[in-house]
Amino acid sequence: MNEREFAELSAGHALNALSAEDERRYADALHAHPEWRELTETDAEDAVHLASTVADVAPPASVRDALLARIAQTPQGAPVSGRPTTAEILSADQASSASADDARAPSTARRRSRLMFVLAACLVLIVGIGAGAAVVIGQLQRPASVVALEQIESAPDAQEASVELESGGVATAHWSESLGEAVLVADGLEQLDEDLTYELWYVRGDAPVSAGVFDVDGETSTALLEGQMQTGDAIAVTIEAAGGSPTGAPTTDPIIVIPTA
Repeated sequence: MNEREFAELSAGHALNALSAEDERRYADALHAHPEWRELTETDAEDAVHLASTVADVAPPASVRDALLARIAQTPQGAPVSGRPTTAEILSADQASSASADDARAPSTARRRSRLMFVLAACLVLIVGIGAGAAVVIGQLQRPASVVALEQIESAPDAQEASVELESGGVATAHWSESLGEAVLVADGLEQLDEDLTYELWYVRGDAPVSAGVFDVDGETSTALLEGQMQTGDAIAVTIEAAGGSPTGAPTTDPIIVIPTA
């Protein structure tokens, strides 16, 4: 690797924009050429300067909650050992050449050239992050019922069943026994008063089990049933007091009943 190639990696490292493979190449090259450490220091200073000129933007609270939920469900791998880390290399180099660094400073022309490279890299990174963030945020902010419906439809054992409503609409239950999840998609349900809500039920034999509540917003309603669906459960909907049945059992006759067996 020549110095120009290392300079490109150094700029990417300062922006935390390198892949795992390029980080290893960067660390190996820095270990083999400690005299290139001047480039890394210049890039780090420029990155800090650029970051200080950008105003903070607070993301929506829903994005933070969704990210934490995704992180909690994602397995965390152990770090790869056997190779010196960048921090270790920098620490060793700083200890061995601190006195020489005091007498050496990058020239103005070189700093300007490196700054322009970092600016260009920042521009590419910002454009990429902007497009990627829009996609990620859009994915994270999608309703859980919509995400679950896509997962069910992609499952090899996906099933569905529909019934007609008195209003002329149609209610369709989508479920997957392997996932243990079910989603109800209903057209034509009327909006209820504020003191009422729709409640979902798994009906197991003669025993109804509450699966959460939902409200109607628009012509089509998509609701994810809470809890674990079991083989043979029927899916039902009743109209209950706001917040759900106070007794834990239906207090009205069901307006929707969809057998799944």
